[in-house]
Amino acid sequence: MTTKLLVGLDGHSSGERALAYGEGLAKLIGSCSLLVVYVIEWSPYSFQTAEENAQRHKRREEEIATAMSRVISPALETLKSKGIDAEGIVRHGNVADTLDALASSEKADQIIVGRAAESGLSQRIFGSSTANLVMQARVPVTVVG
Repeated sequence: MTTKLLVGLDGHSSGERALAYGEGLAKLIGSCSLLVVYVIEWSPYSFQTAEENAQRHKRREEEIATAMSRVISPALETLKSKGIDAEGIVRHGNVADTLDALASSEKADQIIVGRAAESGLSQRIFGSSTANLVMQARVPVTVVG
């Protein structure tokens, strides 16, 4: 049986730490695959004209391509060069909700994310994506400092 670990990347050093931890864990486990995920914050709630929605869709597709080439593809190349089975996904949405939903649909055994140094009013009001994920995830979450 293969263990599947979902690693959430954020394009920053916190994501790199999560990826390094996931890589190390995959090596220890042996029969393990990594699902490397980047979530672009995106609100589905918007009241726009048809033209604005078309532009929004185009921008969304461009953002996915950019995240894939700048964040996911380099991570996958590194992992695969080390003999680690890995695949990558980019999604739009709420970070915590999206990672939890992907972990469930992809039957991941665990989610690994990095702790970002978030601050400011929005974090105090809404909480961080990491904290929200830990509170709502249906699988264990490892937060790498």
